[in-house]
Amino acid sequence: MAATQTPWQIEGDYFENCNCDIVCPCLFSAGTPMTAQPTAGACEVPFAFHVERGRFGDVSLDGLNAVVIFRTPGVMAAGNASVALYLDERADDRQREGLQAIFTGAVGGPVGALAPLISTVLGVKTVPITYTKDGQHRVVEIPGIMQVGVRAVPSMNPEGPVLVSNAHPFAMESLAMAVGDDGNRWEDYGMRWDNSGKNGHYAPIRWSAN
Repeated sequence: MAATQTPWQIEGDYFENCNCDIVCPCLFSAGTPMTAQPTAGACEVPFAFHVERGRFGDVSLDGLNAVVIFRTPGVMAAGNASVALYLDERADDRQREGLQAIFTGAVGGPVGALAPLISTVLGVKTVPITYTKDGQHRVVEIPGIMQVGVRAVPSMNPEGPVLVSNAHPFAMESLAMAVGDDGNRWEDYGMRWDNSGKNGHYAPIRWSAN
């Protein structure tokens, strides 16, 4: 008899800041999604997540954060990706288990769509993560490792961002176009990225078990 998957669901906020020029070609690949060539050759992108409300089985994930570092040497759909995962140090053992299952795609969901592309897992670390959401600005910080923020690109309506739909597996309903803050950096595992002024996105997320 097949094992029953642990039920889970999260609601919260997410953003990313890749190394592509505005806008990311992956969103507008002709024919098949994620088959456009990244503007810098490789794709290097941190994904930051804040769980406002969430559960993994009977375990609450409310208020916790996670960051996924994702790199492909060329077209994203071609795979050969390297990933690293950072989990909120405030989480206890059971909460970390839930966060890791969700944000590695081990239990399906939107991150599960990226799992077949991964060939190298650089590591999983438990660290202090600060996630800040202020209007059309998002920032994530891991002391000594990363300081990354994005803000909405200018739009015809100063009160609202430029939005797209049906473009990204993390937020199919609505995704805001953004740009990376000056001074953005991530440095770990022998790599250093600076995606200042490069493409960004942010959106509310609502995910659950498939």
